[in-house]
Amino acid sequence: MQRYKFNGDYRLRMVFQREFSKVVNEQKTDLIVPIPVTSTTMQTRGFNQVIGLLREVSYQPILRTKASSKVAQSSKTKEERLTTKQPFILESPQKVINKRILLVDDVYTTGRTLYHAAVLFKQAGCKDIGSVSLAR
Repeated sequence: MQRYKFNGDYRLRMVFQREFSKVVNEQKTDLIVPIPVTSTTMQTRGFNQVIGLLREVSYQPILRTKASSKVAQSSKTKEERLTTKQPFILESPQKVINKRILLVDDVYTTGRTLYHAAVLFKQAGCKDIGSVSLAR
């Protein structure tokens, strides 16, 4: 994961892509939403590591980060992660009303990232929220 996500070895997505995408596509859901990266991360890394794991998956990029850059979750302590403020904005909230949402992330550590995303979807009126992560 270090080489893929932080060192930018985009080829490593191929190791997990087929099986991970299969698991994602098998979920009973209306909308698949990948966790986004900041614009600074996208410029620096050149890719969203979550989207890189998805192959032949129809996803909706309706979640975006509020800030253009942020301190990486991986550099924070557990306590710092648990007190992180809402980092996301939900675009087109009307698309999620009464829908089953599947959030997709690469690594589940404390669950705070998925929690923040889920709060926005619940506030917008989605019916159900689930998540799939590659690693924990």
